[in-house]
Amino acid sequence: MTVDNKQVIAMKGTRDGLTLFLDDSCSFEQLVAELQEKINMSKTGKNEQTTTVVVKLGNRYLANGQKQKIASIIEDGNYFQVESFESDVIHLEEAVKWKEQSDVKIFNKIVRSGQVLTVTGDLLLIGDVNPGGRVEASGNIYVLGRLFGVAHAGKDGDKKAVIAASYLNPSQLRIAEYISRAPDYESDGVMMECGYIDEKEDKILVDRLQVLTKKRISLSGFERRMLNG
Repeated sequence: MTVDNKQVIAMKGTRDGLTLFLDDSCSFEQLVAELQEKINMSKTGKNEQTTTVVVKLGNRYLANGQKQKIASIIEDGNYFQVESFESDVIHLEEAVKWKEQSDVKIFNKIVRSGQVLTVTGDLLLIGDVNPGGRVEASGNIYVLGRLFGVAHAGKDGDKKAVIAASYLNPSQLRIAEYISRAPDYESDGVMMECGYIDEKEDKILVDRLQVLTKKRISLSGFERRMLNG
């Protein structure tokens, strides 16, 4: 079955399994009909190992019910197992959530003892975190000031998150589920340093800000400018 002489479904075998490329301009009904036909033709009838399938949707967005329909056709008979659906578009709600997670929230204030500042995404605090104060972010934490209190970056589980401050002498650093209770530096504190999780050491390390350009190469241009002054 084709649409304007264009193949609706293309299959490509890989070392890891099978990739299905679904046309994003035909109707969902046409897609389902040809998928059923191609899957039936691909079944060998032999008791072979299940093949994993990646479904590429292009510029098509599928609701959960439609994904379940596609998956049920592919997985019928246990010949194939859907590993993932990949699309070049996302739902508006997902886009809003992604933007919220990736935004840098900027505050110009002092976080005093007993106060908690929590954000979704990255936190840029222009001010101090006093002893007894606490700052939390689902992403990275940057303090253009003195960090004496508690900082918890990657609070939703992001182990790649980092904590950086102009003056670092916290009572506690937390990144994801990792906790650093006893700093590895002098108790007087350090200037322009950062904390991050070292997977080999399996703990939070404190080092110069410059190491982040090597340890976290995914840092954005904004963050790199901050590190380079």
